[in-house]
Amino acid sequence: MHVSFLQPLFDRPGPYATVYFGPAHTDESGAKQHELSVREACRSLEGEGADAATTEAVRDALVRIGPAEDPAGRVVFATGGEVVLSHRLSRAPQRPLAYWAPLPRLTPLLELSGQDPVCLVAYIDRTGADFELRGATGPQDAGQVEGRPHPVHRTASADWSERHFQLKVENTWDHNAGEIAEALSTAYEESGADLVVLAGDPRERPAVHHKLPDAVRQVTVETEHGGRAAGSSSPVLEEAIEEARRQYTHRRVEEALDRFRAGRVGTDRPTDAVEGVPALVEAAREHRIDTLMVRPDGPELGRETWVGAQPDQVAMRRSDARTLGESDPTPVRADDALLRAAAATAADVLIIPPEDDGGGSDIPTGGLGALLRWTYEPAPA
Repeated sequence: MHVSFLQPLFDRPGPYATVYFGPAHTDESGAKQHELSVREACRSLEGEGADAATTEAVRDALVRIGPAEDPAGRVVFATGGEVVLSHRLSRAPQRPLAYWAPLPRLTPLLELSGQDPVCLVAYIDRTGADFELRGATGPQDAGQVEGRPHPVHRTASADWSERHFQLKVENTWDHNAGEIAEALSTAYEESGADLVVLAGDPRERPAVHHKLPDAVRQVTVETEHGGRAAGSSSPVLEEAIEEARRQYTHRRVEEALDRFRAGRVGTDRPTDAVEGVPALVEAAREHRIDTLMVRPDGPELGRETWVGAQPDQVAMRRSDARTLGESDPTPVRADDALLRAAAATAADVLIIPPEDDGGGSDIPTGGLGALLRWTYEPAPA
């Protein structure tokens, strides 16, 4: 999960109100329940010490959450009487979650947004393609490309002139496949998508796939469902796209765990993986975290750390935080401090499922680990 979108939260000092809130229902009883849930969330914030202006800003944001625009609800982050960020969720919380803390409360966002890979869908025919991004915020137009308009249709004749025409048709198809592949590669790079799904014409689709650069081809899958024509979308296509996103996430988790197991401390060689809060705090201070791994049921997520105003001012002890230049450090949860550091340094965040959810693993130890941007020599035992 890319968490750089959280950066606005760290440009403003806290404390922060964080509320995870489900959508309202459209009937009368649903509207009443929505109103009661808003009151409950705001009372929780007030009980934890939130100021009146920030609580009111949260209240205004919560009452506007509706089932049409936000089918799974939203998370709202506010401080100083203003909502700093509101983000759409992929899965509704079972009940409103409200927190008032020095840092934004971020781990529930990982669980309620999932890994949420961004998928670039290409709807292809023999004349061009339309591109669409799929992610937590819903479908977004990502451009289009048009190839040569003609000739694009074969004939059934065996006449020499017709065979010549058919050759021109195939040349047009091949040319257009190259044009689509080039435009698709550019859209992939510019959009920051994680994977690509090709839908549409059964002949042009594999031709485009074949012409993609290796790096893009490796994250590209095809589906026989759907196409470029209006009205060709279907529930089967939607499920194919979601399945591609699920498979991508599963592969990423497995690859990361394999690398993590191979690179953990415990060998006598340089390591590119660490686990446990003290080692992660050190890596965060040095901007070495490439992928932060979080197991939401881990027992060390709530372990106390000390932070300053800057994301890399994080330490295990108050005195250590002062040596980093923070005169008045604040105690916070380890997961919030590390997620702040990950967002500030453009690190990725990977959710490791617990064993009963198919993760099959109790690592990283304590629920927190990282793959590093460069290796270091383990300290002598």
